[in-house]
Formats: sequence, C-alpha cells, structure tokens
Amino acid sequence: MQVWKDYLSQNKDRFLDELLELLRIPSVSADSKYKGDVARCAEAVKESLLKAGCDKAEICPTEGHPIVYGEKIIDPALPTVLVYGHYDVQPPDPLELWESGPFEPVIKNGNIYARGACDDKGQVFMHVKALEVMAKTNTLACNVKIMIEGEEEVGSNNLGKFLEDNKEKLKADIVLVSDTSMISLENPSLETGLRGLAYMEVEVTGPNRDLHSGVYGGAVANPINILCRMIASLHDENNHITIPGFYEKVQELSAAERKALNNAPFDLDEYKKDLDISDVRGEKGYTTLERTGIRPTLDVNGIWGGYTGEGAKTVLPAKAYAKISMRLVPNQTSHEIAAMFTKHFESIAPVGVKVKVTEHHGGEPVVTPTDSVAYKAAAKAIETAFGKQPIPTRGGGSIPIVALFEKTLGLKTVLMGFGLDSDAIHSPNEKYGVENYYKGIETIPYFHKYFAEMSKS
Repeated sequence: MQVWKDYLSQNKDRFLDELLELLRIPSVSADSKYKGDVARCAEAVKESLLKAGCDKAEICPTEGHPIVYGEKIIDPALPTVLVYGHYDVQPPDPLELWESGPFEPVIKNGNIYARGACDDKGQVFMHVKALEVMAKTNTLACNVKIMIEGEEEVGSNNLGKFLEDNKEKLKADIVLVSDTSMISLENPSLETGLRGLAYMEVEVTGPNRDLHSGVYGGAVANPINILCRMIASLHDENNHITIPGFYEKVQELSAAERKALNNAPFDLDEYKKDLDISDVRGEKGYTTLERTGIRPTLDVNGIWGGYTGEGAKTVLPAKAYAKISMRLVPNQTSHEIAAMFTKHFESIAPVGVKVKVTEHHGGEPVVTPTDSVAYKAAAKAIETAFGKQPIPTRGGGSIPIVALFEKTLGLKTVLMGFGLDSDAIHSPNEKYGVENYYKGIETIPYFHKYFAEMSKS
C-alpha cells in the first residue's frame, strides 16, 4: 500500500537510528556481568513498543531475564497475530576478531555490523516498526500481540512457565517469527522447518591434580588426549554419527522431496569462497543443502583444558572439557538423544579417567504446514513486496520455542526471516543488511493484511 511506503520513506532514517541505539546495549544473557544491561535493554524494548502504538506494554519478570510484552487490540472479533522475538544476544567473544566494536554499530557496504544486528534485534525491531507503520496510518487489519524475551540464546528456560501462566493473555491465531534467514533479496524464501537441538557438556577427569608432563607423561592418562579420541570416535569415516540408535527415528525424505529441496538456488563455489574453505565436508550421500536442513549433526562447540596462556607450561592436566551440540530432525527428541549421548559417551571412556556428562538446553525439531492460511498469507506478502514467489526451504538452526508454542498454546508458527546465512550470527562481525531491515518493515504489514483477508474466507 502506498501509505505504508510513504510512511517508511519519511521515517526510514529514524527507524535506522533507533535500531542502532538498541544495538548499543550489550544484552548478553549468558554472562551475569551483563545482567544490568539486559534489564536496560528490556526497558528500551518496552518503550519502543509504546512509541510504536501499543495500547499497553509491560516488563514481565521471570526467574531469569524478563520478557517484554505489548499489544494493540483493535477489535476482538478480528484475527490476532502473536509476534515472537528476543532481545538478548550471544557473547561477542572472541573480541580480537571484530573489525569494529561489537556494541558500537557501524554501517559499511550497506550492512549494519554489531552483535545482535541480525540475531535478533534487527529482525524483531522490524516488527516494532511495522506495527508503527500500521498503527500511525490507521491501517491495522489484525490485533497484534508482541512477546520479546531475554533468554533465547541460553535456552529460553523460563519461557515455558510464562506460556503456561499466561495462556489467556497470549491467546492468538498464529505466531509470527523473524529469527530465520532467506536465500537472498533476489531469491526470497520461507522456511518450512527447523532442526531441534540437544546441547551437552562433557568433563573428563584423570589425576587428582595437574602433573609435570615430564615426570608423569606416558604413565598417567592425559584427559585432553582421551577426550579428543572419544570425540573423534563419534563419527565414522563417512561422517556418520556412531551413537547407537541415533538415526533410529530420523524421518527420511522421499526422492521427490529431496529433489525439491535441492532446486533452491545454491552456488557451491560461492559458498566455499565465502567461508574461505577448499571443500565442504559432511555426511556421505547428502548434498550441502540436505546436510544443513534435513540431516542430524553432532559438532564440538568448544574444547578446553590444561594450560592455554602465553608461552609454555609443561603440564599434564587433571581435567578436560568440551561443549557438544547435536542438531535434530523429525522425529528425534532432545531428551531421548541426550540420554543416548550420555550412555554412549560414558561407555567409551577408557580405564584411568572418569567422565561426567551434563545436559544443557534443548529443543524439538518442527515442520510448519505450507497449506495453512498463515503460510499462504506470508507467501503472498513476500510476493507482493519482492515481486517473486518465495522458495520453501528447511532451516538448519533451532528455535526451540516453536514446538513449545504448539504444545502449550496450540499455535502454529510462520517463519518469515529476512536475514542471510552469510550474516555471521553467533560469530565476530555479525551483520544485517540495511535493505533487508527496510524490506522486512515493508513486507510485514502485507502479512497482517492478507492473513486477515484470508481468515475470513
């Protein structure tokens, strides 16, 4: 609608400035030293919702970081869209690899560089600004409820209780999430599924203290050596995961479904060039798109132990640690896979060491229906804004709360993301395209319009 384009055009500089202000707040949920900043960010999000036109907005305390909730109810008889996002961000480490300060946003080559630029402040703020566009032009077609949490990056541990305690407040017809990506602005897409997650931490203990590697080396088990061997054994020569029963419930796609998935535009040479790698590597018998979308994985996210400071220290360490995540696909479940991992990892520990396995957060894989009114509304919104029909894709990441929404609130989710896989989320120099940000603000009102129209029929 022209009135939306005009309002966006008149306010685009302010919309960008307001996002940059939000990005300056280091709302790192994983590190307690940022607790005050997380609270400050929640307050800023609440104020942004009120300024955008919410009838009310509030900060809802949890046992961890708070959830921000706002709503704009124009007519209870109309459909209600529940928008979900998160204002917390990943830790910025390693700081030395950032080309500019992670919380000092800069714009270069059409991109905003800052921690949280894409994941998820930039994307959730599109919904705040889209609400403003609709509210200030009196063109809202749906009721809007917005829930923005502060613990997504640490597992959303308190969100389940919040959903249970606020079912009436959160009553809606669909959940709309922009915490995912699209292929490109030239080839827009909609994600139709996400992988689940089981996140583990392992600890291998050898002697009761760090030892001199000359005096004891060769006679006492080295926990780091042992841990590396144990981890290496978790994949075979075909990069197949060796945990017994791991693939037992994996949902296999048909040849036709695999072909459709691989029809999405993908340039392997560009992929390798972007990552500066000579070749890809993964489970034998599957393409890169399949490996990252429809197949489960196991990856080491961090490993440490012994002396890692400057210079040399000839120590045989007492302990070694690793963090390991497994991405899951339908019909795997996080707790079942975590139990399998624990049993197997403990069983392969050699004599001379003790092993401790801790299950951290997890989430379930989801597949969203493509024949629903909400999906069709999202597809039509993208086609209207981009001039192209979106390509259905499977996302490799995890948003554990999507399954939680369905289980607790009985709501399906539409995944309408505007980020790119190359935006370096969770990495140094995270970025988000300025054009992607504006395009999201332009597209979202069309979703509300079409969802309201299609819901009547």
